[in-house]
Amino acid sequence: MSSTLLRTTPALRGALRASGALKATGALSSASFVRGKATLPDLPYDYGALEPYISGKIMELHHKKHHQTYVNGLNSALETIAEAEGKGDLSKAASVAPLLNFHGGGHINHSLFWENLAPASREGGGEPDGALKKAIDSDFGSFDTFRKQMNTALAGIQGSGWAWLVKDKSAGTLNLVTRANQDPVTGPYVPLVGIDAWEHAYYLQYENRKAEYFEAIWNVINWKTVAARFEKS
Repeated sequence: MSSTLLRTTPALRGALRASGALKATGALSSASFVRGKATLPDLPYDYGALEPYISGKIMELHHKKHHQTYVNGLNSALETIAEAEGKGDLSKAASVAPLLNFHGGGHINHSLFWENLAPASREGGGEPDGALKKAIDSDFGSFDTFRKQMNTALAGIQGSGWAWLVKDKSAGTLNLVTRANQDPVTGPYVPLVGIDAWEHAYYLQYENRKAEYFEAIWNVINWKTVAARFEKS
């Protein structure tokens, strides 16, 4: 996956920070950009590779339609802000902040999400090992306790959102956090693995039985990539 950082002028970056539009700047390196434009990342597996836990139809719709919509919305918001910045209209740039946060967050969150998954016949499922396992055992008591707490957090999301395993950069400990809609993980936290609780992630297969989806997805979590992100953070 490409990790080219989004390029903006210093003045534009200042305007975005002032307006709160780039809350997720630090996470942009995990998303895909080409020449300053967001692009839809390729998946490292086929759409049907995560079956029976996540159907190929869901994966195709989720990736090609929903993620693409966030990419398009992010690029549109960036273009609008760039034009406003060029005209010195910082109020206009600031007015686009919610769209930039929503679509930018959607792009960042989903880019991480695809990396977090792998077919059960390959790296998917099971439990982490090494330093990540030790950290989970230390901060949650056991992997099973962590998984139950994560599922409880997911079930508690009202409407749409995400639950994340994060690393606190200051304390060095692991925590669980939830975010509404497409709000990205920011501040002192490094996102390690997130589970999408939006209906589009499961409804075609699980309908209103979202608890079944929350249980099933553990069979395709790619702990190898999660561990690599943990060790680099």
